[in-house]
Amino acid sequence: MMKLQLTLALGALGLSAFGADYTLGPDSQRQPGVPQGRIEKRRWASSRIYPGTVRDYWIYVPAQYRAGTPAALMVFQDGAGYVKEDGAWRVPIVFDNLIHKGQMPVTIAVLIDPGVLPAASEKAQPRYNRSFEYDTVSDVYSKFLLEEILPQVEKDYTISKDPDLRGIGGSSSGAICAFTVAWNRPDSFHRVLSFIGSYTDIRGGNDYPSLIRRTEGKPLRVFQQDGSRDLNIYIGNWWMGNQDVASALEYSGYETTFVRGTEAHNSIHGGAILPDALRWLWGGSKPKPVAQAKGSGGERHWVNLILDVASEWEEVSSGHGLTEGPAVNRAGEVFFTDIRNNRIHRIGLDGKVSVFKEDSGAANGMMFAPDGRLYVCQNGRKRIVAYTAGGQESVLAEGTGSNDIAVTASGEFYYTEPGAHRVWFVNAKGEKRVVNEGIAFPNGVLLSPDQTVLYVNDMLGRKVWSFRVQPDGSLAYGEPFYTLKTPDGLDVSGADGMTVDTEGYLYVATRMGVQIFDQTGKLAAIISKPTAAGITNVALGGPNLDTLYVTATDKVFRRKIQRKGVVSWQPVMPPKPRL
Repeated sequence: MMKLQLTLALGALGLSAFGADYTLGPDSQRQPGVPQGRIEKRRWASSRIYPGTVRDYWIYVPAQYRAGTPAALMVFQDGAGYVKEDGAWRVPIVFDNLIHKGQMPVTIAVLIDPGVLPAASEKAQPRYNRSFEYDTVSDVYSKFLLEEILPQVEKDYTISKDPDLRGIGGSSSGAICAFTVAWNRPDSFHRVLSFIGSYTDIRGGNDYPSLIRRTEGKPLRVFQQDGSRDLNIYIGNWWMGNQDVASALEYSGYETTFVRGTEAHNSIHGGAILPDALRWLWGGSKPKPVAQAKGSGGERHWVNLILDVASEWEEVSSGHGLTEGPAVNRAGEVFFTDIRNNRIHRIGLDGKVSVFKEDSGAANGMMFAPDGRLYVCQNGRKRIVAYTAGGQESVLAEGTGSNDIAVTASGEFYYTEPGAHRVWFVNAKGEKRVVNEGIAFPNGVLLSPDQTVLYVNDMLGRKVWSFRVQPDGSLAYGEPFYTLKTPDGLDVSGADGMTVDTEGYLYVATRMGVQIFDQTGKLAAIISKPTAAGITNVALGGPNLDTLYVTATDKVFRRKIQRKGVVSWQPVMPPKPRL
């Protein structure tokens, strides 16, 4: 019965079965007449990213490789186990057979061991870096591969830069490591092999299912395998974790397959199906490009209900020092600051960028007021000013630092002073007073669409606070209402500028991208950053207020979405939320 079930499960996926005992098939054995590639063993002991560590790695070069002709790439974690010809995986043999038969491209494999910090003496213990390197769900290991190991390989071999011709795989912690690399760097890897992946709470990997469901789709093709007798221990349940990831990938429309078996936490099943997994992963000697996941039509897949799936990030302006403070005028034009170059720029409706104001006083946050003037936080001069359309300046408040600003329909405003942990309110008479001192680093500030609630985020924390605005401008009933996702389980979100749409959804610029929350405080979607660099602020502009703008270090980007923004002079009553 087990053999029949395995055969049916693999057959439904276009794969073949090797029998109930998961024995190695002919593609994992040396075959007569098949050209053999060669193996080079190397050692790396000069890491900047994992200082002090040493490790071995191996390079497999197929017989069909020709110098100067770019080869595909496959990276394996726990390289010593994959390179052995008498082990469970037998990568050199499998690659020789599949490349010879034209079932995968000419591929160089880099098989790399985790790092070890050698013992200080014979009586001391080394530090083993495997879990730290593999289970950490950040971009650190991807930087290690892309900045240290692969450049060494590329000194001697030509490897394709096309992410469609780059794959990465592993088993257990090596598998979640492979997924993490591709997840963080889809510009470098599009194909993932995951055997008995550790999507459990070792270092936050159990968070992947929710991230996959919420985050804008990436161009990834993911093969998963696990067995029903996999680990169920204090860290989590591997079998359930892999099913959760598989369900999330399917829900989000990824090119993915999940081969279920009956084995435990070992390489027996994975090794047996490695040839078929590689056939599925590559799809032949000339792989088709991997499509960006666009959702599967699942209920409430918010990231695709908010985004215009036909629209990608478009660079609007570049070459600046530090872009910030996007603000939208009545025409839908977007103004932004360049703090380091002391300027304010305007993006016209035709997309052309011009300088609106020189010597801006190190302007940061900005917002247009109902009277058409641009309110600006001049942090360099410790004041808030207003500019007319012609650039004439008048002072609204002074004497304190300022970062971001939110303007009401009556022209009153709130601003943040992060270093002093304060939120200020300035009334119609120009009188200012502190209305909150309880947030560690208050950064972005914004009014709700109906202007009855003030949002303030904590850049050094994980919360966005929600306050009820009182008739005199005071704040009451504050709650840390929204919880931001942070990379690698850090408590620092990097939360900065915010905007809101007519549905009452809150958009927050963070280290992970634009995080979008519904009215009830639930994280609905994460829009990926347009570059690896951080984003500082976000706004909805354009003639119909349906274009999302982000400031990102030295650049500004935009893309169409299916929602519309809200401006200070026209409060909006959002619909009743789904509870």
